[in-house]
Amino acid sequence: MKKTTWKSIGAVGAGVLAIIIVTTAVDIVLHVVGVYPPMGRPMGHGLALLASAYRLVISIGGAYLTARFAPNRPMRHALILGCVGVVLGTVGLIATWNAGLGPRWYPISLVVLAIPQCWVGGWLYEANLRPQSAQSSGPNGSRQTGS
Repeated sequence: MKKTTWKSIGAVGAGVLAIIIVTTAVDIVLHVVGVYPPMGRPMGHGLALLASAYRLVISIGGAYLTARFAPNRPMRHALILGCVGVVLGTVGLIATWNAGLGPRWYPISLVVLAIPQCWVGGWLYEANLRPQSAQSSGPNGSRQTGS
């Protein structure tokens, strides 16, 4: 495999790991401090909404990280991360469907939001690149030199 292929795999892998590690850490903290019920007990709609909110933010950050580490085409890498999220979310949806751990809309939302939130992370990364490239490029895209 080419070196860029490995870098691409690493970029997407970094996003996946970041999302899993951070969301798991937040989940554990919320269980320990008593915001969430004990493990294995069902959560209500309000707590599922809380989990959805911070997962959304963390996933956007993970997609930003993936785009940042991508060797090229950062948005494409962020969207690949979103596709990985759809697959992992679908596995979770199937595994927990009849487990009675909370509202059924929650695992569905993880699948549905995976690609849009990763698009936002990729877009934020690319938006942060524009001001830098506009400052360093002339009107025809040529590099400006200092006077």
